[in-house]
Amino acid sequence: MEALRAERAVNRLWIDDSISASAFAAVFEAANQRGIHVERVPRAKLDTQAGPHHQGVVALCAPVAYVDIEALLDRAAARAEPALLVLLDGVQDPQNIGSLIRTAEVAGAHGVVLPERRAGAVTAAVVRAAAGAALVLPIARVKNLAQTALRLQDAGVQVIVAHPDTEKLVYEVDLRGPTAIVVGGEGQGVSDLMRRRADAVVALPQAGSVESLNAAVAGAVMVYEAVRQRSTRACP
Repeated sequence: MEALRAERAVNRLWIDDSISASAFAAVFEAANQRGIHVERVPRAKLDTQAGPHHQGVVALCAPVAYVDIEALLDRAAARAEPALLVLLDGVQDPQNIGSLIRTAEVAGAHGVVLPERRAGAVTAAVVRAAAGAALVLPIARVKNLAQTALRLQDAGVQVIVAHPDTEKLVYEVDLRGPTAIVVGGEGQGVSDLMRRRADAVVALPQAGSVESLNAAVAGAVMVYEAVRQRSTRACP
């Protein structure tokens, strides 16, 4: 449904022929408005395309169209809002990438940035994990994340790195202005170069015995701290 609403290029739309058509009335209506033919097919055919974990409907879409950094900054400017971006450094797991994209979209961030190296791409698994958010939130893919950080800083965007090995907490940093939050991968975390380039390296408080939070959870907490500060005009 998000793909249809976002007017993505849908090449094919298949629906499980063992399920009542009334269960997919909204899908049929949206596809009809777009002039997209819907084909009823055996569930086995859907399984070959999407694996067994689907809800009876599969859309074969054109690949995600990545944008450049300027498009993300332009989106913030068009909304008259201070930019809020999420940069993924070394995040490989599709579930984490999808979850972070979903969080960014729901929180009102202006885009997500993925490097061509040290991070996964937006795959079908990522789109599923993002629950459609990857189809509506602009996503940039860049050759060099550290160079992109410099580009953002030149544009007045502060770069805030999440890393557990620091005493400064995210709550102590002013996130009301243009901000790019860098979330590190599941194993190595944020690269040393990105930490040196950052305007601030911050952590979340930890009282338990587990070493750190999941990347997607840590990123979500960081993003929503920015949302809290902006919505309440609260100072750290």
